[in-house]
Amino acid sequence: MKGKKYQDSAKLIEKGNLYDVSEAMDLVGKTAKAKFDETVEVHLRLGVDGRHADQQVRGAIVLPNGTGKSVRVLVFAKGEAAEAAKAAGAEYVGEMDLVEKIQKENWFDFDVVIATPDMMRFVGRLGRVLGPKGLMPSPKSGTVTPDAGKAVADAKAGKVEYRLDKTNIIHCPIGKVSFGAQKLEENFNALVGAVIKAKPAAAKGQYIRSCTVASTMGPGIRVNPTRLV
Repeated sequence: MKGKKYQDSAKLIEKGNLYDVSEAMDLVGKTAKAKFDETVEVHLRLGVDGRHADQQVRGAIVLPNGTGKSVRVLVFAKGEAAEAAKAAGAEYVGEMDLVEKIQKENWFDFDVVIATPDMMRFVGRLGRVLGPKGLMPSPKSGTVTPDAGKAVADAKAGKVEYRLDKTNIIHCPIGKVSFGAQKLEENFNALVGAVIKAKPAAAKGQYIRSCTVASTMGPGIRVNPTRLV
């Protein structure tokens, strides 16, 4: 049974209605009733089959208004790249010492992992523990790169990674309720634009099948997918 706040919020949404983006962003603010600043998430169901390599959809984008969340960045790098990462504000920078700390101490006080290409032979050993948490660096998301400084700056500025889950849905945060409708709409459009650009050539039929936005504790608001393509 959903709580009273949720039920009150749900009454603001017309069942079966598909909203325009601006209306949806306005509603997501009105339906967020929690005492904390809720995160707004987008859920995109795509007309692809992610089991096939040529239909994978994955990438990353720096949202124009950031995510509203401060991220702790861990960088595997040495020499100049390590110095650049520190200068850009990375919380943790190291080599094998950090690999061992994660392995031996089960340490995960970070939100983003970045590595220079020469470090991947060490970082690869962490695949089993970083992979399931979605923290494994990858070239596709721009987290395996020789330019560690820029990667740290992007992460701090509000870079989000999008990728299909097993049911061909992308779940991605686009900011906080406190951003207001306009900033959320700008972030939403940037994310959806990136996903549309990443459309695989092998995708057939309607690409964006459904789109829902919701705050952490609020009800889902369905956005008209035909207006997004």
